[in-house]
Amino acid sequence: MGTDPRRIQTLQGTEPGSGPVMYWMSRDQRTEDNWALLYAQERAMQGGRGLMVVFCLQSEFLHATLRQYSFMLSGLEHTCRNCLELGIPFVLRFGRPPDILAELARAWDAESVVCDFDPLRIKVRWRKELASRTRTPLYMVDAHNIVPCWEASDKQEYAARTIRPKIQRQLVDFLTPFPGLAPHPFPVQGTDLAEPDWKEAATRLTVDADPSPVSSPVPGAQEAKRMLGEFVRHFLAEYAQKSNDPNAGADSGLSAYLHFGQLAPQRAALEVQAGEGVSSQAKSAFLEQLIVRRELTDNFCWHNPGYDSLSGLPEWAQKTLEAHQTDPRPYVYTPAQLEAAATHDDLWNAAQLQMTAQGKMHGYMRMYWAKKILEWTRSPQEAIETAVRLNDRYELDGRDPNGYVGVLWSIGGVHDHGFKERPVFGKIRYMSYAGCKRKFDVRAYVRTYGRSED
Repeated sequence: MGTDPRRIQTLQGTEPGSGPVMYWMSRDQRTEDNWALLYAQERAMQGGRGLMVVFCLQSEFLHATLRQYSFMLSGLEHTCRNCLELGIPFVLRFGRPPDILAELARAWDAESVVCDFDPLRIKVRWRKELASRTRTPLYMVDAHNIVPCWEASDKQEYAARTIRPKIQRQLVDFLTPFPGLAPHPFPVQGTDLAEPDWKEAATRLTVDADPSPVSSPVPGAQEAKRMLGEFVRHFLAEYAQKSNDPNAGADSGLSAYLHFGQLAPQRAALEVQAGEGVSSQAKSAFLEQLIVRRELTDNFCWHNPGYDSLSGLPEWAQKTLEAHQTDPRPYVYTPAQLEAAATHDDLWNAAQLQMTAQGKMHGYMRMYWAKKILEWTRSPQEAIETAVRLNDRYELDGRDPNGYVGVLWSIGGVHDHGFKERPVFGKIRYMSYAGCKRKFDVRAYVRTYGRSED
């Protein structure tokens, strides 16, 4: 079974080179269950050519710190070894990806370059720059979404309810088993199967060492598959009932693996569907988040270049926030005070402290956390900028469509609708401390993650 051609976009259809096929690995950092790498191998096999994986390591990437780079590099180390075991060279280079890929494509006279789909502006810009600097054919494969982003919809969708039927109609075509990646029989002349010096790579990074790396979750595709299995066997059955309780431990714990592409969402969906002794209600609740809600965020970022700013909000939300921008705030905190969890709200402080210490925050708390930033900052734009920066700096799964859309949903009504008007929020959905107390045991959450004096 080959890669479905609907997963592939031709970004530059020029004359192929005489050398190997290059796979520019970026968003999907795995060998198994990777449609982009599978397609690159298909092209290489058809022409009896070598295949090589190229990863470009750039120190400055949005708000990423040593925490995220450490997790990524550890996962890449495992991915590299998998490549080498299959006879596929893994090339690690330092610098801007368009510069590196253009140089390598010329040096090796690459047959083509295959790259991952990613809707973020910086990745779109890199792909365009690479195409402008080389005549090598360039193909993009969506290995991150089950239904490829451009197949799910050709426009920005209003809400989950509008994209859901479009995705569900196509799942029968795209939610299929994966073929295996074969040992590659054609070597790349002039290369060996040596592993990069990962310790040296880490020392070359010039990134902020604070916040420090976290000990859990353990990086890598193998650990991701183990965690997925644990979730399906022990926690999936209660997901529908407990997923909104931050104390229940019912979340999958897979977000970092999905963000770094160490686990294919399609693999997660297949394993959940096959879960034994689990109700269809529980499976549906998780698959709604994994497929519909997650792919909705890619759709938004793909079609809306203002996905992380006030300009990306729907018109009704921009108008209501502007009308209430000068409303008195009950509290006003600086970005530094928020980062230090120095507010009057012990629940909010606990959420911020959990994120800074563990690199994660429960999804329900992320909504409350972002909405309070709107309530306690001087303007909606400052609120969005602060929430994006903190999320990207501390969360392992930051710098991601899920994070950006989560912030804009909470602060600006993206994929939501208007509610009863109130100060500061206007018609944006409101969340309160009292509402959280009705949902879950707030005191237990604060005892677990907050400061003793809160």
